[in-house]
Amino acid sequence: MNDSPTDAGELAEYGYEQELRRTLSAWAVFAIGFATISPVVGIYAVVQLGFVFAGPAWIWAVVVAFLGQLLVAVVYAELSSQFPITGGVYQWVRRLAGPRLGWLVGWIYLASAVASLTTVAYLGASWLYLLFADGAPSAAVHVLLGVVFVAVALGINLVGVDPVKHFLNAGIIAEGVASIAVSVFLLLFAHHNGFGMLFDSLGAQGASGGSVTAGFLTCVAVAGWAFLGFDATTQVAEETEQPRRSVPRALLRAYLFVAFTVLLTGLAVTLALKRPGDAVSGAVVDPVFEAVTSGLGGWSEKPFIVVVLIAFFACAISIQTYIGRAVYAFARDRQLPFSPVLATVGARQIPYVSLVATAVLGALGLLLGLNGNAAATLIAFGSGGFYFVFLAVAVVALVARLSGRWNPADGQVRLGRTGLAVNVLAVVWLLFEAVNIAWPRTELAPVGGSWIQVWAVVLVFSALFLLGLGYVLVARPHTRLAAPAPSPRTEEVKAS
Repeated sequence: MNDSPTDAGELAEYGYEQELRRTLSAWAVFAIGFATISPVVGIYAVVQLGFVFAGPAWIWAVVVAFLGQLLVAVVYAELSSQFPITGGVYQWVRRLAGPRLGWLVGWIYLASAVASLTTVAYLGASWLYLLFADGAPSAAVHVLLGVVFVAVALGINLVGVDPVKHFLNAGIIAEGVASIAVSVFLLLFAHHNGFGMLFDSLGAQGASGGSVTAGFLTCVAVAGWAFLGFDATTQVAEETEQPRRSVPRALLRAYLFVAFTVLLTGLAVTLALKRPGDAVSGAVVDPVFEAVTSGLGGWSEKPFIVVVLIAFFACAISIQTYIGRAVYAFARDRQLPFSPVLATVGARQIPYVSLVATAVLGALGLLLGLNGNAAATLIAFGSGGFYFVFLAVAVVALVARLSGRWNPADGQVRLGRTGLAVNVLAVVWLLFEAVNIAWPRTELAPVGGSWIQVWAVVLVFSALFLLGLGYVLVARPHTRLAAPAPSPRTEEVKAS
């Protein structure tokens, strides 16, 4: 192995042995974060819904989501510098607020992560279909192609860390071509609208009962999807060289680079559409594809689809990578059923059982797609759980900071009083966005959907919380935790 004595020693402070191969450079961690957030996956997933609910003014909802999530990313950077351990939010909450809450937050996080894998596979399946045929696939074909996405992501991950790094590098190149290069071309040579268009809804408020505010809030809820995944960098801390320094830097750099790319692409597509009103009415189903192919010419269709597919596959691979590590971290602490099996590390020094288990769950989630177009529902599921986890982590960090249980100055990201202000603002933003995403909206439910589908996000995550709470009360997984080795940086909150 390529372990630093200091890195392995710091890991031992938390009671763990070095089992995973520590070979990831700062660039490789950045690649994981970039591929997981993925400007292509983020923007292409929300642009259609953005036009429907806010028209060309949808771009300002993306700006709001970017600024709000930047606050959260800074808090996460502080925490990842303090706790360089695989497990991310589960480890942080466990150590700052106790193992019971740590388990519950980690449980919702795992469910949300699996939902995000399902969502990316479902969205990517549409592009895979376009590579071979025109139009939209049937529900069954759509689900089957989504399973292909999950299977490929799993296969690459099972081969080992090095192939994952190569595929993620290819994804970054594809993102650069599909997003940055194409967007610059559209802005310079193929824009058909002036900047004034960015302040016009073109009647999109009709989808929200005539209210511009309601339409914009719906758009902000959907736009939150574009800025998920930066925490993937924290899940590979035990495979990273100098994680206290490398992980938080990679997290912030990935987030800012993706945010720049998302905003650039959103601006370019909005200004390049010849008939933006058709995107509002739904006559143009895919505004990005329409803007690119009309701007570059018909010859660009298949090459563009290939480039976008590479980015989607890279995103799915990266999500599979960090979900497997998150389950491994849980199982290593004996917090899940079948923990000894799930915590198995194979000859390639990867948690292959956890990878297989999460891939199966992600593929099963695709069955939701058999009930017609499930894009909006899956995005709501993928976003909803993550934002409640973000909120829980930000609140725990704030309380621990104010009570003195956590001193961020002990890490390598030191913001002083600014860190406290950022933490407070992050909590305010997340309270708003969590409620906004969970708010029952008929416009995000399937056409003619029942009240259960309208309230699906609240109902599903309430059920998950109650199921997790019941498991904590009955199985008492927190009592299985080994006594932690003393750490000079923080004192773990003991279970009562």
